[in-house]
Amino acid sequence: MNGAKGKTLSNTSIATDKRRDLTEGSIAKTMLLFALPTLGSSALQSLNGSINAVWVGRFLGEEALAATANGNILMFILISFVFGFGMASTILIGQAMGRRDETMVKKTMGTALGSIIPISIVVSAVGWIFAPMLLDLLGTPPSAVDLALSYLRMIFVAMPVTLTFTLIMMALRGTGDSTTPLWFIIISVALDLILTPTLILGLGPFPEWGIFGAAFATATANTLALIGMVVTMYLRGSVLTLKLPELRFLRVDREILKSMFSKGLPMGLQMIVISSAALTMLSLINREGVQTTAAYSATQQLWTYVQMPAMALSAAASAMVAQNIGANQWSRVSGITRWGLIFNVILTGAIIGILTIFDGTILGLFLGSDSEALPIGQHIQSMATWGFVFFGIAQVLFGTMRANGYVIWPLIVMVISMYPVRLGFAFGLYPLLGEDALWLSFPAGMVATALMGAGLYVHGGWRKGKKLVAEEAAQGAEGYRAHGGTSASCRDIAPTTVWKLFPLRRITRLHRRLRRRLYRHRMIKNNKG
Repeated sequence: MNGAKGKTLSNTSIATDKRRDLTEGSIAKTMLLFALPTLGSSALQSLNGSINAVWVGRFLGEEALAATANGNILMFILISFVFGFGMASTILIGQAMGRRDETMVKKTMGTALGSIIPISIVVSAVGWIFAPMLLDLLGTPPSAVDLALSYLRMIFVAMPVTLTFTLIMMALRGTGDSTTPLWFIIISVALDLILTPTLILGLGPFPEWGIFGAAFATATANTLALIGMVVTMYLRGSVLTLKLPELRFLRVDREILKSMFSKGLPMGLQMIVISSAALTMLSLINREGVQTTAAYSATQQLWTYVQMPAMALSAAASAMVAQNIGANQWSRVSGITRWGLIFNVILTGAIIGILTIFDGTILGLFLGSDSEALPIGQHIQSMATWGFVFFGIAQVLFGTMRANGYVIWPLIVMVISMYPVRLGFAFGLYPLLGEDALWLSFPAGMVATALMGAGLYVHGGWRKGKKLVAEEAAQGAEGYRAHGGTSASCRDIAPTTVWKLFPLRRITRLHRRLRRRLYRHRMIKNNKG
């Protein structure tokens, strides 16, 4: 058909054959098959931040590592403001794909890009100007301020590329194409692996830029990967690409924008709550000196990997529960939750055990084996990391409840566990426990979240909540991947599968047939004329 309006997806469009039926077969096997690829993808994206931390810590010292910790947490909180918006965009794209509505896919993509790009440019400019003030508010150690300012300003310059890269990968997954984003994450990480030491140390003909080189390397890797991904999308004729006449879709559609905000607000609020609590915690840790901040930064890298099983299992539980509720198979819901909890204890517990045995060796990769920050990092790890078992329990329970549209009370639980519990523990017990109050506040918050989550699961009204389509439930579940506040990267936080074909497909087919008949009638009339 001519023109974009009313166009529907052909049978060859991406992702229509990539949906997975989660309502049949062994619950345990299905959950593992769903969760393990997500876990692998998370590990790959986090590798990028770990590579940077290793090079910075080993070659530039504790001050530089402390500087990256301050820069990364600010980047995380800024991304939090647009995270829910991007997630909602992907939901709408997934729903439009299910309806075979190519025009809506393109309109949604155009509105998302037409909104995110200007916002990110404004954030970039404002961040550059107010970076010194932000670092001062954080209480950044004096010896790390200059390094942190250089690193942070480069992060702000790269913000439009970072957010656009994130948005397009999320949108691709909304169409069901999880392979293309994975390949370009691999390319980005590979480029970063080469460029970071090259620009930090000034190898060969390249300049020796130190910590600025680390930030510039990541920005360059993301930019090249973004360009490559866009070119690939156009060469393949992706449904997300906007041809010349369709560039008008970059003008924001108010109805689509309104829908994005209404769907994305709860997820965005959760991100903001957690990232703001992490920001407050970092300001407390900065008071302990640059070595403690560096040790905490290195420990954060370990926590990024510890939380991954919980994130993957939460996504799997939410997607499976959503499909089974939709199929009215409530008898499988409790089994899905139970297996999610079992796998969490096994996988998360195994990672914690390995870190406990080899913490000195692993932390030494980031800090150096003779660093004075190394024993501090080991102490932080032993005091706090065990809490992630309870973190995983909470995320599996929340994943189950979110699958039926129950999102407000989990948000309230997050607020309580982050502020009155975690920060209250850190502030209130600091005079008695000293630095240990900071480290113990992490498991205290996680245990509280698990207990309140269990109370909601048993006594809450989530079983009577409004149903979410499977696509939307999975979006919300995987959004928690960034909620630990430990990863500097938020690039890979969208679902990998679109499952449900909407009943409106029949109406779409009927509409298509009517248009064909009308077109034939006009052609016959024109030929006679």
